[in-house]
Amino acid sequence: MTRTILFSALLLMPTTILQSQSEFARELFQLHDQCRITGITSRRFTQAQMLEWLAPLRTQNVFAEQHIGTSAEGRPLIFLTAGSGSTRVMLWSQMHGDESTATMALLDILQFMAMRPNHPVVTTIKSRLTLLVLPMINPDGAERFQRRTAQLIDLNRDALARRTPEARALWKVQEEYQPAFGFNLHDQDPRYTAGVSPRVTAISLLAPAMDPQKTDSPGRVRAKHVASALASVMDLFVEGHVAKYDDTFEPRAFGDNIQKAGTSTILVESGAWPGDPEKQFLRKLNFVGLLEALYAIATGHYLQSDIQAYDLLPFNAENIYDLIVRNVTFQAGKNVEPLRVDVGINFELRLESKSETKTWVGTIADLGDLSTFGAFEERDGSGLVLDSSFVQIDKTYEKEELLHQLGLK
Repeated sequence: MTRTILFSALLLMPTTILQSQSEFARELFQLHDQCRITGITSRRFTQAQMLEWLAPLRTQNVFAEQHIGTSAEGRPLIFLTAGSGSTRVMLWSQMHGDESTATMALLDILQFMAMRPNHPVVTTIKSRLTLLVLPMINPDGAERFQRRTAQLIDLNRDALARRTPEARALWKVQEEYQPAFGFNLHDQDPRYTAGVSPRVTAISLLAPAMDPQKTDSPGRVRAKHVASALASVMDLFVEGHVAKYDDTFEPRAFGDNIQKAGTSTILVESGAWPGDPEKQFLRKLNFVGLLEALYAIATGHYLQSDIQAYDLLPFNAENIYDLIVRNVTFQAGKNVEPLRVDVGINFELRLESKSETKTWVGTIADLGDLSTFGAFEERDGSGLVLDSSFVQIDKTYEKEELLHQLGLK
């Protein structure tokens, strides 16, 4: 059976949806390696670099481009449209300048459309949907790889006041096009875990609340169906590593307000994955998940997704460290018995503003019984003795000094 026939059958046979969703998700997973933009190798890039990657696609009729304003520092706010369908879907990424995983995936999706224009996923999405894509709504923050705008405003807390040009531009698209669906694309704390488990959260999802009572309006219910379809796809590749983001209503946030405005909104937060500091695996997950979600919307099959797949997701928790050293001997003072402890350590790349140099620092976040916690790296500290005069919980140390004091260097 050809892929085209199989997709046609999918439109007519609801009982085959889950099986076909799995098959095509795995196909897209494999295709990503062939269709991704190979020049993107780091999650740190500027708008100028992004525009270079988009340049070859401009001549292939993949999208139409326009500027919907300028950032505080005068950078153009890029708005792309793709497809000619009656259902409008808005996707916006990098509201926070250092959250670029989905931006990479959106560019890959556009290249996939260029390279495989006759693929059934592409033809179905482009004929039934109009995609409204804002791949980097905070280019000034991206320039510095920082969360906030050049005016030091958290853009995702400016949906009510709209004091920033970036917020006004995003609302302009929302109000002019009145999209039926929206995807709010972010990166979350890399140390979140899926509930109380020690499993790192790769992807977390949310159908944001539209009021403090968390009312399930028809729009929010539609968003939950889409989130359920997306959760089922993610579970194929990172089972047990999908969580739900905090659903407390935030009156200043874009997701909550766009949900309130009638657009069925889904928040997608990329977390972390072991051995993936540049988030290239998570980029692939976004590519697959977003295409599958868009296809489900285009065919209407998202409505047949069981909402429990979303409702039963565990909320994000914090049960992971960057490094756990197990079985270390620690004596807190001369008059107390030594203990065998686990030491939980987190690292951070700190920018020295005066010198513009970046330095790795570390903190001892906790010690004791950490048997219920996970880590990106674990080491056996049997035979190591931790100097009590050195230990201060949450104090910042130079990374190399900290590892040396622990006997790991």
